[in-house]
Amino acid sequence: MAIPQKYLSRQAELTEIFIHEVDKHIDDIVAGRTDVMYHIKDIARIMFVHPVHLSNTIKLYSGHAPCYFFENRLMDEAKRMLRDTDLSITDIATRLTFDNSNFTKFFKRFAGVTPGAWRKEQPLAVSY
Repeated sequence: MAIPQKYLSRQAELTEIFIHEVDKHIDDIVAGRTDVMYHIKDIARIMFVHPVHLSNTIKLYSGHAPCYFFENRLMDEAKRMLRDTDLSITDIATRLTFDNSNFTKFFKRFAGVTPGAWRKEQPLAVSY
């Protein structure tokens, strides 16, 4: 039995709104406007949907659990900050709401190397 199009459209809509809210929240964290990391239930509350329904819908539509979108965005920001700023790894960890040890574990799980090793592997920016 095929899923009716109206349900697929709603799944797409919820997933799009969720990703937008995640991006907005991570932007607030990076900018220092908040130092509290949301959980899925917090985003669900903003969207006025039940957290289990939101999680199931995102998983069904995208094939990924909601945390996948948080983790990918955090990794993008961590890499950008490591590459483009002189902030210490501890400062980056704190800005992204991690303690230093957990940030290193998180980063290594996704990048395969520690934040310090990843930073050293990056080419130096050339300014003219």
